[in-house]
Parts: sequence; structure tokens; C-alpha cells
Amino acid sequence: MAADELIKHLHFGFVSTRFSGTDGVSLEARKWAEVLARDGFESFWFGGQLDHESEQSMEVPEAFFEHPENQWINGQVFGHRSRTRECTARIQAEKSFLKDKLYEFIEAFNIDIIVAENCLTIPMHIPLGLALTEVLAETCIPAVAHHHDFYWERDRYAINAAADYLQMAFPPKLANLRHAVINTPAQEQLAHRTGIAASVIPNVHDFNIALPEMDGFSSTFRQDIGLSEKDIMILQPTRIVSRKGIEHAIELVRRLKDPKYILVVSHDAGDEGPEYREFLTDYAMSVGVDMRLISRQMRPRRWEDEKNGKFYSLSDAYMNADLVTYPSLYEGFGNAFLEAIYFKKPLLVNRYSIFIRDIEPRGFRTVEMDGYVKRSVVEEVRRVLEDKAYREEIVEHNFALGRKYYSYEVLERRLRSLRDAFFGAGEF
Repeated sequence: MAADELIKHLHFGFVSTRFSGTDGVSLEARKWAEVLARDGFESFWFGGQLDHESEQSMEVPEAFFEHPENQWINGQVFGHRSRTRECTARIQAEKSFLKDKLYEFIEAFNIDIIVAENCLTIPMHIPLGLALTEVLAETCIPAVAHHHDFYWERDRYAINAAADYLQMAFPPKLANLRHAVINTPAQEQLAHRTGIAASVIPNVHDFNIALPEMDGFSSTFRQDIGLSEKDIMILQPTRIVSRKGIEHAIELVRRLKDPKYILVVSHDAGDEGPEYREFLTDYAMSVGVDMRLISRQMRPRRWEDEKNGKFYSLSDAYMNADLVTYPSLYEGFGNAFLEAIYFKKPLLVNRYSIFIRDIEPRGFRTVEMDGYVKRSVVEEVRRVLEDKAYREEIVEHNFALGRKYYSYEVLERRLRSLRDAFFGAGEF
């Protein structure tokens, strides 16, 4: 089969611990698959927790990072300087099991290219990373490692008893493996620490899809979370984890000094525990800020039943928001930033390092803070919320820049470059 004919029939196999819900890895993987489908390629899914059709996926519960065996392994190797012989044996046993499953996946769906979504990046599941590394080394199947956040960027992995495994598989250095990172500093650190060259492929959004309009379903969102027509909804559309800096959003609402401003937080803590949520709840109460935690009413897709009523999507939250806060201390890139731009909402941003390096030079107009909420930030938020013409000018400007720099068309060009690296149609 000629190279150009082969390219038309490529099967991409996405591999990770989870492709389910609204975490950044799952969202970006879906976007890659959507863009690949434009060129006629099919995508298939391997993971421990999936929300994809069974005809195109293989769900292996042992590959999920919250599987009891993997949690036991993580408890043995992180926060410790040495591991037991039993721990090593159980890592190897899990690796062998998952390796067999990966071979089954490749054979069942005739996979031509593997896309490793963060599972060769951050060691949330060491056996899966080892298994995939060995499969790639043995088969020489073309692969792309899509890196979202490396282990050296997370304090919880600083003390570990798995240095040998981290050097081997997080990420591996193989001739048949190309690497993609989501920001420039990650590209630089990967090269500095491992000698591996990587392409920068930022997070994207489909700016060509028409903006959703308020309908009968979304029009009850505010009422269902307890807001009145006069309330101003300030949306924090992130998980409740400390690096999101949500205490700054609370401080902003406090300094606005009006009970009509309500802070709405869309997600829960996820896998990082309840301590930060408890701190935020206590802090908001102590300073008199009305903060609504609405994760129980949110789902990846909207739906309704007679017993429980409506469950809303993140799109419903954005449509109803008056301002979006994004006071993160650190982000790999920032999906919520692009989502706010797409939904044409004004945005408060803490100038985290990736924003300064990769996003800010594009010329977006946001309310910017540098580590704390100062008077000028509060005054600018008031202006944005109260001056409709000024607000519309800002959001239209940002939407145009989002379409130019972070659209599906940008991703399509970058993915073609990676594909061509394997099939000779261009240069990597």
C-alpha cells in the first residue's frame, strides 16, 4: 500500500488512565480525536475509566489510577526513599498484566499510531507507563506522547522510591516516539532534563461552532442554584485544588462589597482531597462571601430526570455567568481561559507563568492580577461588569484572537506535522 493511501486509513489508539469527565487530559484528547476525524482517521480508546462507545474502546479497570492495587503502589513509592521487594514484584505483575491488555488493544483495533495521553508524563500509574514503554520498544509502532504536566512540576512526587521507573518511562526516549507539550517552559524543561525535543501544541477550542444560546433548559440554571435575577454571577469554572488560587476569587467578591455578587464554583476537589475545599468554605463564611459549590448539579452533559431534576453542563454555567475568575497560581496551559474566551465572558486572570510566556503576548484583554487582588483590579472588574459597551468590545477582541491562535485549525496543522514525521510527507 502506498504511503498516501496508508495515511488515509490510519487508526489512532489513545491510551491513558482515564478518558472520562471534564478533566483537561480527557477534554484535549477528545479534541485531538475530533480533529483527526476531519482527515478521515478513526480513534480508539484504552483506559481504566472510559465514557466512549464500547465498539471503539477497551476499558481495563486495573489501568485506572484509583484502582486499589495502583493506590497501594503509589502509597509505597511516593513520600518514601526506598521500596520493598514486594512492592517491586507487584509493580512488575501489574505491568505484565497491562502489557498483555495493550497488545490485545492494538491487535483488536489494528492500531497504527499510539497517542499516550499524559500516562508517560506524570507517574499516577507507574505500571501502565512501564507497560506502554515496553510495548512501544518491542513493536516500534509509531507513537506520540502528549504531555500535560510532568512529575517534576508536582511537589507530591519530589520524594519517591521510583527513580529507576521515572527515568525509564516518564517519559521514555525511543526512536519511534514523538513528544508534544502544551507550553514553552515544558518544552525547555524536557529538553534540559532528558535531552528530548518536543513540539509545542497548546490547548485549543473549536471557535467555529456557533455559540450556544440560552434555551428553556439553561434558563433555569440560576434559579436552581439559588440565584435571583438581580444577582451577579462570578464563575470559577475549575476543580477545587489549591493551585487554582480560589481564595483570590473570594477576596475579589469580598472587596466588591455588595451581596448581589455571588461566587459560583463549578467543580469539586476530585482526587486531591477535601482539605482545600474546607478551607475555602470556612474562609468565605468568615469574610461574608456568598460562595456556591454546585458540583453535585453539574455533569459532562446536561440531562434531567423526574426524581432529581436538572443536571447542567459546564456550558450552561458559562452562559449564565457575568464574569469568569481564573486566579490560578500555576497552570499547564488553561482550558478555562479558552472556554471563557469562546463564551465571550470577561475574565479575571492571575498572571501565572505560562500565561506570561505563551498567552499574554498574543494580546488578550483581561483583568490581570499579580498574586493578589489590589484596588485597581476591583475597579476594573466593576467597570467590566457595569459598562456594557466596554465589556462587549473586550470579549469580541478576545474571541477573534482565540480563533486565530487556539482554534482547531491550529491543532490540525500541528497534528499533520507529527503524522508526517512518521510517513515522510514532511518534517517533524
